[in-house]
Amino acid sequence: MRLAEYTDYTLRVLMYCATHHEQLVTIGDLAERHGVSKNHLMKVVNDLARQGVLETTRGRGGGLRLLKDPSTIRIGDIVRASETDFRLVECFDARTNLCSLTPTCRLKGLLGSALQAYFKELDDATLADIVEPATSPRKGRAMPAPSPVVSVPMRGPERRRTTMQDKKSNA
Repeated sequence: MRLAEYTDYTLRVLMYCATHHEQLVTIGDLAERHGVSKNHLMKVVNDLARQGVLETTRGRGGGLRLLKDPSTIRIGDIVRASETDFRLVECFDARTNLCSLTPTCRLKGLLGSALQAYFKELDDATLADIVEPATSPRKGRAMPAPSPVVSVPMRGPERRRTTMQDKKSNA
């Protein structure tokens, strides 16, 4: 599953505001810091203000700030509000499902369980959890350390197979 850029920007805005809570943050600050267009960020900020997560002040000296304590903002709620589609496969939408395997297929159940587990993890984490230093875990639960790349083991035909020729050349 991949999050939309919109959700990524939404999380970045919230994280930046949480770490700069002592001041008003401007769209310009955010755009410069994250290399994102001001127009994109305006849409994100307006949605977050409509949801009651951010307070915005217009005019000179204006900006935005969190309306809620970061420990009360669940990441799962933010992702649900900013993503438009969690239909992992066609059969997740009964109105448009044309898959002939539906009556006997158990993939939908497996993927449904995986999606529930995904949201359980996101619902267990708050904005405070992801902006505090990793050395101070909240709720007795350590957050994973930052990782530049997430490795997913490959299976099946994509995985490189060791051939007899490889074994001979390594000997």
